[in-house]
Amino acid sequence: MPSSAKKYSKKKLVVCLSRFPYPIEKGDKLRAFYQIRDLSAYFDIYLLCTSEHEIKTEFYQKLSSYCKQIHIFRLHPLVKWWKLFTGLFGRKPFQVLYFSQGQIQRKIGYLLEEIKPDHIYCQLIRSAEYVKHYHNCPKTLDLMDALSKGMERRIDQAGWFFKPLVREESNRLLNYERKILNYFEYATIISEQDKQFIYHPNKEEIEVIPNGVDDSFFEVPAKIEQKEYDLVFVGNMSYEPNVEAAEILVKEVLPILKKKNPGISLLISGVNPSKIVQALASDSVHIGGWVDDIRTSYRSARVFVAPMRIGSGMQNKLLEAMALGLPCVTSSLANNAILAESEEEILLADDSEETVKQIERLLQNEELSAKIAKKGNHFVRKRYNWKEINRGLAKMMNPEIE
Repeated sequence: MPSSAKKYSKKKLVVCLSRFPYPIEKGDKLRAFYQIRDLSAYFDIYLLCTSEHEIKTEFYQKLSSYCKQIHIFRLHPLVKWWKLFTGLFGRKPFQVLYFSQGQIQRKIGYLLEEIKPDHIYCQLIRSAEYVKHYHNCPKTLDLMDALSKGMERRIDQAGWFFKPLVREESNRLLNYERKILNYFEYATIISEQDKQFIYHPNKEEIEVIPNGVDDSFFEVPAKIEQKEYDLVFVGNMSYEPNVEAAEILVKEVLPILKKKNPGISLLISGVNPSKIVQALASDSVHIGGWVDDIRTSYRSARVFVAPMRIGSGMQNKLLEAMALGLPCVTSSLANNAILAESEEEILLADDSEETVKQIERLLQNEELSAKIAKKGNHFVRKRYNWKEINRGLAKMMNPEIE
């Protein structure tokens, strides 16, 4: 336990989430899990979260050692769809409507009166409705990403039927992000890039709290894994920006690479691969699903490639790959969130032809590959340590912490 935590009696922190933060297969879960883990050194954590599914006992136990109390509220499926339907005639974002239910809000209201928290930490606007009217303690809203901008970037990729809905959701998110901040004393976001897309008059007061990398990603394996693949891409493979990136790799990048290297291979690894992703499988493309230790997927390849063209937030997949010593190729959009130095710590490419060139440079030049890998690893070690990042978050919510 950090020494600063010993000097003060722990205050009560209510953490309000839209999803139970384990298993860690989505970005919001990853952020919530490590924040709860580290904040528990400074606060008594009361976890309140909605869920679409029954939480397995082993998942519950992963959080129980960090939390004073855990309260899980099941989202009623009929209520979810009814709210989405009636929401067509309203102005709230559909994803806020999807996760907000009146019965749950009443239960959370009773719990807040019982717990009497010293601070409330609310992750994502999806759960903001549950606590926005509670004013007996300071509240922090973790916007996490500029969701409105991420949705805007999806408009052109959406099919003709969904395009109007995606555009409408983008506009609703933009307005909601601006208004909801008025209910919270503090706000955080994952990157400076995302902060600039929040259109609120006091947006400069939003604190940038990035993600980090778990120490296990810096551990040197007892046995060096054989490089089974040339390239690897990792992520939640039902998430649209990741699905698009996988399609770019297989349909645009790989065919060009094969002209010079017919035997080149690609691993696409991650939970819940969509049907679109599964259809990309071939002799040279292996589609993997959930793995117990995602580090084995990273370490099985020579180069990590993430051609992200849409989406928002910080790509933890890049931080993890760099921490594991893989040379990485990604887009300027993805790198703008982590701010690695181009040509020193990472290689950048914003179209498929440039992506091919950067991959070929790494595969053909061992010296360059080793340099990018080493400097990338050092960059992540220095800037993205969960415990240091979360200590700053704790101090923001309790200035008494030194």
